[in-house]
Amino acid sequence: YYLKPFHAYEDGNINWDAAWEQELAGRAVGARNFPEYGPSGEDAFRSAFDKALDDLGAVVPQDSTIVDMGCGTGTSTRRLAERYPQAKSILAFDLSPNMVAVGKRLLELAPKGVDEGGPWVTTIRPDDRISISIGDAASTGLPDSSVGVVNIGLVVHELPVAASIALCEEALRLLKPGGQLWLTEMDFDSPAFAAQRSNPLLFSLIRSTEPFLDEYADGCADLRAYISKAYKDVKICAATGRHYALIATKPVGGGKDAVPADTSQIANIIDDRRFNADGSYAVADTHLKTWETKKK
Repeated sequence: YYLKPFHAYEDGNINWDAAWEQELAGRAVGARNFPEYGPSGEDAFRSAFDKALDDLGAVVPQDSTIVDMGCGTGTSTRRLAERYPQAKSILAFDLSPNMVAVGKRLLELAPKGVDEGGPWVTTIRPDDRISISIGDAASTGLPDSSVGVVNIGLVVHELPVAASIALCEEALRLLKPGGQLWLTEMDFDSPAFAAQRSNPLLFSLIRSTEPFLDEYADGCADLRAYISKAYKDVKICAATGRHYALIATKPVGGGKDAVPADTSQIANIIDDRRFNADGSYAVADTHLKTWETKKK
């Protein structure tokens, strides 16, 4: 699946153009989600997820390991390292050797960002706790029950549902009992994305660069059903007007093999905080319209 064209790159994410441009593309995505912040839109975008995870009870134990699945060039990895100094290590995995090579080189060079007079998109601060590796995040090779947190940030909308569930299964294997899975993603239950998908012309523009977007949108319920059956204390809330954050905890005795084949009798209970009592989405949508380049 990862060899399909993504984001207008014929070779998907397995090429140098995608790797060199990923961090700039991230800034563009942030600016479209929070246009009033201008060049700092990505910081506002990522901070919205940080706040949502905090609100849900995100915990990183002292001297624990964080695993970052689908890390790209390491934007999310570096942010995790900065936010959680108590973590002993942050281990990141991505299938793209190009993304990993750029991510490693950025940590070595530690360039300053343009806002500090430097040549790069943002300032990069080296951190010896970070390790970025080429590999399938669904098969990390790390020991069972060895990490405190597994982060999957803005990844599963680019995967088939089966691959997304495989990531959550690997996370369950890796987590210590009481450890947390953090999942942040696009929310097609939000009014903004629901309206966009109902417009065939507009949605076709987005889907043309995201080959699994329809499958992701249709499969969100299946993914959350798996998580609610395999984990405990599953909580979800709105992070932006179009995105959610989810935290799930590994139960004592939990693991991939702990999920029975027949799950029909397991309570499918999620603490869902995405909507207000009147049915409106809990966070206002600040995203530019598909046809807009800036706020009027």
